[in-house]
Amino acid sequence: MSHNTALVGTAHIHTPNFVKRLQTRQDVKVSYVWDHDIPRAEKNAEALGAKVSDLRSIWQDETVASVIICSETHLHKDLVLAACQAKKHLFVEKPLGFKAEEALAMAKAVEAADLTFQTGYFNRSSPIYQFLKQHIEQGTFGKITRARHMNCHQGALAGWFDTDWRWMTDPKQAGVGAFGDLGAHSLDLLIWFFGPVAKVVGHVDTAINRYSCDEYGEALIQFDNGVLASLAAGWVDLANPVSFMLSGTEGHAYVMGRDKLFIKCPKLTGTEEEVLWQDLPQELPHAFELFFDALVKPSTKVPLISVGEAAYSSAVMERIYQSVEVGGWR
Repeated sequence: MSHNTALVGTAHIHTPNFVKRLQTRQDVKVSYVWDHDIPRAEKNAEALGAKVSDLRSIWQDETVASVIICSETHLHKDLVLAACQAKKHLFVEKPLGFKAEEALAMAKAVEAADLTFQTGYFNRSSPIYQFLKQHIEQGTFGKITRARHMNCHQGALAGWFDTDWRWMTDPKQAGVGAFGDLGAHSLDLLIWFFGPVAKVVGHVDTAINRYSCDEYGEALIQFDNGVLASLAAGWVDLANPVSFMLSGTEGHAYVMGRDKLFIKCPKLTGTEEEVLWQDLPQELPHAFELFFDALVKPSTKVPLISVGEAAYSSAVMERIYQSVEVGGWR
């Protein structure tokens, strides 16, 4: 018997990718699609062989075990709380919320209902980042003194958000602009690597003023353990040639593009001089796939991102934007 789910909101730019993934899974059935934009709901329902539905029908149908929430971010709280009340497991596209208060309220509800949760931070599945996390924790690179993650693309330059995804340029609906949209992925990785955040400071700006939001930005993050990291994200870069850099007292590493890891670290045999490192763990499935893997194979340990982690990341991102407003550390 296949797992029965519903797609609740189809606004997010990642929705087409998720629809394609759902079309290939034989163990998952999408029964319903809801969106306040009826044509958008109809389009995705047709692609999935599902029925366009109202929310009440989804919440009341006991055969629907989970929901995929890809709505505009400002709708997340109401949808998540309703899903928790209806005891539906949740995949919620990132960010969980754009204010700490609402993100923490959602986390509390999910935890109280004891539901399986996942969000869309897919970089944790990367063999490179799995490898780096392991060796950061083992102290292979010595004391980490500097880290930098960069997540940039040409979305504003190329007009990716001109039509279907325009809401993502409206801070009243998205909560953030380009920096928060792409920077959320970078922030998740940095917190995953280094733990709780002590303080942050950031700056966001526009380059071509195509949209009514920030188009790029930078943040400096001091972690409780003393690591100082920076984060760059935006929609106005023609390319993102270097995505990560790590420096420690006993070695360094950097990632070219998304799949080339260079290391110089005497503790790793063969890296006394800088080399392209290729001995990496197996790539994990996409975060979206992991959610359903956890539900259809409950006896298998699947690495999910907890709702507490998702809420904490949202809270830190809010602090970065607050620092922009006040012009100082938060």
